[in-house]
Amino acid sequence: MLTTVGKMSKGQFMERYSYLKAHNHEYFTIVIEDTVKSLIVGAGTILVERKFVHNNGLVGHIEDIVTRSDYRGMNLGKLVIETLKFIGKKTGCYKIILDCSDKNIPFYVKCGFTQKEYEMVLYIPENDTQSASKL
Repeated sequence: MLTTVGKMSKGQFMERYSYLKAHNHEYFTIVIEDTVKSLIVGAGTILVERKFVHNNGLVGHIEDIVTRSDYRGMNLGKLVIETLKFIGKKTGCYKIILDCSDKNIPFYVKCGFTQKEYEMVLYIPENDTQSASKL
């Protein structure tokens, strides 16, 4: 398992879905479905960040790439990445970036990415994130 969604009510899901839909010029999510089995078998998102640098440039951030385990080896992950790269280019991004684990570097290299610098993370305790949401 790569990550978990967590517990979410239908109302919370719909609130987030509505937000993303209203901002569909910034958030692009690709889903691959096995229509015979009604299963989502692959997905990924590119979000477009608006910068001041690079003449108010745009940066694409690829996130949440996943392929259902029993569908791996069918190039679905590559298809998701290529589609997200296409969207990034068409929206005018001057670069597209992503973070990944060491074991996934070869996959992303095959998709045209190069390793650059390092990823850093700061996890915020859940009780701190809830108080910050009141800002």
